Amino acid sequence: MNTDGFQNNYEQNHDPAPTPFTAPSEPPQADHTAGYSRAENPYRASYTANPYAQPVTGWQQPPQKKKKKSRAPLIAAVIVISLLCGFAGSRLALLLPSNTATGNKVMFQSVDTGNENGSAGNTGMSATSVVSSVQNSVVEITTETVSTNVFLRQYVSTGAGSGVILTADGYIVTNNHVIEGASTVTVRLIDGSSYPATPIGTDAKTDIAILKIEANGLNPAVFGDSDKLVVGESVLAVGNPLGELGGTVTSGIISALDRTITVEGENMQLLQTDTAINPGNSGGGLFNAAGELVGVVNAKSSGSGIEGLGFAIPANTAKTVVQELLENGYVTGRVDTGLTFLDISDAQTAMSYRVSRLGVYVSSVASGSQAQQLGITAGDCIAAVDGEEVSTSAEVRSILDRHEVGDTVTLTIYRNGRTADLTLTLGEYQP
Repeated sequence: MNTDGFQNNYEQNHDPAPTPFTAPSEPPQADHTAGYSRAENPYRASYTANPYAQPVTGWQQPPQKKKKKSRAPLIAAVIVISLLCGFAGSRLALLLPSNTATGNKVMFQSVDTGNENGSAGNTGMSATSVVSSVQNSVVEITTETVSTNVFLRQYVSTGAGSGVILTADGYIVTNNHVIEGASTVTVRLIDGSSYPATPIGTDAKTDIAILKIEANGLNPAVFGDSDKLVVGESVLAVGNPLGELGGTVTSGIISALDRTITVEGENMQLLQTDTAINPGNSGGGLFNAAGELVGVVNAKSSGSGIEGLGFAIPANTAKTVVQELLENGYVTGRVDTGLTFLDISDAQTAMSYRVSRLGVYVSSVASGSQAQQLGITAGDCIAAVDGEEVSTSAEVRSILDRHEVGDTVTLTIYRNGRTADLTLTLGEYQP
């Protein structure tokens, strides 16, 4: 299949030169048709850096793994404590009292109240008590991102978000989109002290990222069981709205469970809440009436006249992803095609890329992948997967999520007015 004409047109329009961003004098007016957006800070400032400055070198390497110490005494102590608690008629699930990291594993602090109806059980506290117990566990995050225009002049944009402390020695969970592409990340604690942060692991699919700061004696959040949440249960959100109001608390209820929404091309299973979520709340905590972390805030509705539609990643999902990132560097068992996708959903965008039809297009092909060997190139349109017509990258990923590593899928490729069916074996995604 000849791709020259199509490919040349695609590459000419795929990467337009960036333009510097200027902070708006007033908050932008949203459009109710825009769908869901990340709850990050839109008020970003830009300035021109020295064009002759040294290039950004990227992230620092994560700290080396430490040798694991024997946990036999700890296991024996936990058994004894569990037996004693059993005699008292209650169940305690506290993995490590100090909630520290051992080697590459974060030992989450969590309490099982034994109640099957609602995560807080009978341990609900007043709102003021909850705030007092959780505010020290939420941090402010600021980022700087460096970009270079066609004239080799560098621009620095600043952003803001929130995070939740996982361990007393400085592991923090936030959203991937809060730190994605950032050159520097800074964490500010509730007492005003600031620390440079090192990204330890990120996962774009679940929008989870882990940071590490060199600090001790922090106040880790206590994890609740998000599977026990019920609609109508009271929750509090704590975060850094607008990037300048750290420690802000808003209240509401759980509006829905397992809500499937599409955020920037990713289908996500999220908690829905009417708690006020504003730009800058991304990565902050959603807490129940017992002061337990039940969600990590990551999205809100983005439309005029829409209120009370906020979303959070369930705590159980966040915990699983954090463990995977720390132990393996990525989430294992996910399928990979070797392709990245671009949605073209309107005529203006189609004209910009000089394509004749709307749909989902291949934006890049991994070098050495089977997709490359099959002849798939950037600019190809994915018309169907396994015989199911697709028009967005979210639909493609939804079909792929039904498969496991090693399965084969049939991709129907449209190029220059012709289509072809190609059989592709799915590999395991490794960043």
